[in-house]
Amino acid sequence: MADAEREDGERNIYLEDIPLEEARARLRAALEAVGKWDALPGERVALDDALGRVTAGPVWARISSPHYHAAAMDGYAVRAADTRGATETRPVRLRVPEQAAPVNTGAPLLAACNAVIMIEHTQPVGDEEIEIRAPVVPWQHVRMMGEDMVATELVLPANHVLRPHDLGAIAGCGHADVLVRRRARVAILPTGTELVAPTDSPQPGDVIEYNSIVLGAQVRAAWGEFTRWAALPDDLDAIRQAVVEATAAHDLVLVLAGSSAGSRDFTAQAVREAGTLLVHGVAVRPGHPVIVGMVRDVPVIGVPGYPVSAALTGDIFIRPLLHAWAGQSAPRQERIRGILTRKLTSPTGDDDFVRVAVGQVGERTLVTPLARGAGVITSLVRADGLLHIPRFSEGVDAGREVEVLLFRSREAIERTVVVVGSHDPMLDLLGQFLATRFPGYRLASANVGSLGGLVAQRRGEAHLSGTHLLDPDTGEYNVSYIKQTLGDLPVLVVTFAHREQGLIVAADNPLDIRSLDDLARVRFVNRQRGAGTRVLLDYELGRRGISPEQVEGYDREEYTHLAVAAAVASGSADCGLGIHSAAMSLELDFVPVTYERYDLVIPRAHLALPMIEHTLALLHDAEFRAAVAAQPGYDVAQMGREVAL
Repeated sequence: MADAEREDGERNIYLEDIPLEEARARLRAALEAVGKWDALPGERVALDDALGRVTAGPVWARISSPHYHAAAMDGYAVRAADTRGATETRPVRLRVPEQAAPVNTGAPLLAACNAVIMIEHTQPVGDEEIEIRAPVVPWQHVRMMGEDMVATELVLPANHVLRPHDLGAIAGCGHADVLVRRRARVAILPTGTELVAPTDSPQPGDVIEYNSIVLGAQVRAAWGEFTRWAALPDDLDAIRQAVVEATAAHDLVLVLAGSSAGSRDFTAQAVREAGTLLVHGVAVRPGHPVIVGMVRDVPVIGVPGYPVSAALTGDIFIRPLLHAWAGQSAPRQERIRGILTRKLTSPTGDDDFVRVAVGQVGERTLVTPLARGAGVITSLVRADGLLHIPRFSEGVDAGREVEVLLFRSREAIERTVVVVGSHDPMLDLLGQFLATRFPGYRLASANVGSLGGLVAQRRGEAHLSGTHLLDPDTGEYNVSYIKQTLGDLPVLVVTFAHREQGLIVAADNPLDIRSLDDLARVRFVNRQRGAGTRVLLDYELGRRGISPEQVEGYDREEYTHLAVAAAVASGSADCGLGIHSAAMSLELDFVPVTYERYDLVIPRAHLALPMIEHTLALLHDAEFRAAVAAQPGYDVAQMGREVAL
């Protein structure tokens, strides 16, 4: 066990770093010791408010449904015996209402009647008789008392999640309300002097507080309700006092951030001083610095500040607890098996949870890891699932079959256009039009550069790739690279757009950067090897006699045009080569260099897929073309035109 935390007032040290299952076991044992692991008690709610709630006890029928013998058709209630012998040639006449009482659907039968003749099977004879040409059997066209439910019958069991039709059944058997599990009350306490409310104009050093939004939604999705406190300062006394106050009226307290080994992370000490610290540090990634404790017999969980770590903590600690309190089993997700496209390394001592994209390309299900930073919340937005690499595994090799916990349905995976290749912001616009014009279909892209996209096509790992590779010998775009990389693989190449490449520079261009000749005197940010923009840069530097060694920052690589623009906007670089629209997105200036042709490469084996047909159709959609043309630096005159190979 490591040294205790902050005894010197300067640094927080992990109390320990224990396996995930042991951390869960400690929490459960502590709750069982105070009688708080079992499902929460019930409360009665009106049926209109019960959808999605969990029954806290069985629902027994108070009355039968229907509670009388009811006509199932419009017609006449009769005694079946009176209809015997009726035929087409020898019809039987019945007196109205003595032998045939008019009834509507749902009306109660007279005690003497035991069948209903449909009105269309009768013929009036004057005002006092009807004629029938076929007999009826006893109880024909009658809903018997208790046909649906019989009084005292079990209608729904305890711990059942109520659906719309369940509410009708409860009402139909005589109940106006239902006993459901009380919602768990959760207090969410964000901590950090740097936190600000969501805004589009944060100042340097401000951190937009959105972890409480994510965790609050996770709480609600697991039958809980939450109270969000105002952000607490980085102050031990304030955090300890808030934790103690929150335990008075809540079943669970979540303290956001303040859980790592930093000198201003007070949560562990606050929990230890106010109650019992059970866990500080769990062998999971992301999410290492999780805290678990008990204060006044109420569980307190310290949630790491990085958003991916916070969300994962919600999934592996918070949601299972809320499910148990709701009388439900641990949350289950659909799983799928697929082939890993890139090698993954993993810390041997940790359970590693990796966000992945999943795509169905041909007969293969492909699993591609996404960005792994704990602060990259967009990796959760884009992820199709989660890959768990157990402790004591050093990773997984590319080409191995893995199992993924899905965030989306299999149908959604099968309707996804997998795009791997060069980054262009207009692919996001294409995806938006695809989802709008053809509901149920979507586009998912991985930015690996033009050459990386062609390699993915050769491996059968993409439906579509964007590419803009300049051949310095011919001045032609893409064709020679496609032939060299894909060989005899039959592909369709269509032009997406011509777009303007240039130097992205700070607003008002304070360094007076005029051309690529100026790169020898400024700090540059480059694109990764294999990117078309990198190929263009090398070509232009060669034309000017500038060696890469003369360019400060040539070895600094980013994977998208927007990332290059962000580096310039932050001041960490003076300029970078990229497209005009990326500069405009961050209100930067732009020095034009050239126009290039950006093509889409699609294996012909995929052309019959509906999602590819829809994607190609959009290239001829007037509204989509106009939307792209409205962006700075795009020419769509040749959009959708096939490129001859």
